[in-house]
Amino acid sequence: MQPVNPVLLRRGFAVEALLAPQQAVVAFFSRVGVCAPAVEHVALEEARGRVLAEAVSAGEDYPNAPRSAMDGFALLSSATPGSFDIEGEVRMGEAPGSLSPGRAVKIATGGTLPAGADAVVPIEDAVLRGDVVRVAAPVEAGENVVPCGADMRAGERLLEAGRRIGAAQIGLLATLGVVQVPVYRRPLVAVLSSGDELVDPHLRPARGQVRDSNRYAVAASLVAMGALPKHYPTLPDEADPFEAALVRALRECDGVVVTGGSSVGERDRLPAAVARVASPGVVVHGLRLRPGKPTLLGADGGKPILGLPGNPASALMMLEAVCAPIVGALCGAPVPRAEVSARLAQPARSRAGWTWYLPVRLEDDAEGPLAHPFALRSFSVSLLGRADGYVVMGERDEEWPAGMPVTVHRFAGG
Repeated sequence: MQPVNPVLLRRGFAVEALLAPQQAVVAFFSRVGVCAPAVEHVALEEARGRVLAEAVSAGEDYPNAPRSAMDGFALLSSATPGSFDIEGEVRMGEAPGSLSPGRAVKIATGGTLPAGADAVVPIEDAVLRGDVVRVAAPVEAGENVVPCGADMRAGERLLEAGRRIGAAQIGLLATLGVVQVPVYRRPLVAVLSSGDELVDPHLRPARGQVRDSNRYAVAASLVAMGALPKHYPTLPDEADPFEAALVRALRECDGVVVTGGSSVGERDRLPAAVARVASPGVVVHGLRLRPGKPTLLGADGGKPILGLPGNPASALMMLEAVCAPIVGALCGAPVPRAEVSARLAQPARSRAGWTWYLPVRLEDDAEGPLAHPFALRSFSVSLLGRADGYVVMGERDEEWPAGMPVTVHRFAGG
């Protein structure tokens, strides 16, 4: 299959054919049906952060009997106003008996109303003298009572498949008695770095070498998105072993992320390797954005292949800002994103007709958060480590003045 925007032989990217990032993602999904994640069941206490694989409905009405909404006295409303002999107390967790005519019973918030009672008078609205309570004003039926099924009705659908499970959903599942939760299996994503200059972080780099930071940043981002990274040995700058490693990763994992080797240089092996060993292969190669122009989106069947630039800031930014919807599709739900409304602390400029992802540092201010933009340096390892998120300057946003309201997108898991 021909890529959406083919690279010109020996001339690099055809700039006029480059896609904006949103267009590239749409083009990817129009040509690739990402594999649906498998379903597994996990214990309720292990379900936080997972993606619900099946819809959940209420098995019965909740509450399953009328309950008191106040601390007070349960009685029959039609007998008010008047004086009522107190006939014991409703104990929490116990089913009450029937209330005798003309009597009242002490009840706490959440207590089940006894048969024969249809209202609750709060303590502050009653006068208690010994074992007699005086109610001076008439009370309506249902007053201060939570009726049966007021919260949930039997058969009512409460959670849809594809919902990320947080603390509130854990509480709801516990209330429903769902102790084995159906969730999507976390996709296994291969993480590979490309380049003969890379060495492990525990080694001291020789002249011309660098520590491989990309694989660890990418792996951490994938975990925050809901995937399970699997590290593979560094890819050499030789065609045959490069392709063999890619084939192995595709065989063993649900998707592949490669940093480095995605551009158009003679030693950039990824585009040709994906074209040879995968089908449909390369879908999009090259984007109209900064940083990260040489990003590659490809696939082998329903398994995505994400080729990220080797420059550290570009690699992580492209995974977070562009490829997150593809990772989300593997996980069964969109990647959760936190956003912060802020004001731009200094002016920012971009290139007309291009999308710019501009890292920013947030600062608390008396008038609200301030976003300090960093100069774009894709080679910088420290850039994103010092940033709190990024703002998106669109193709028409060539210049932003200081003080302009902006939306800061926080990094996954940040």
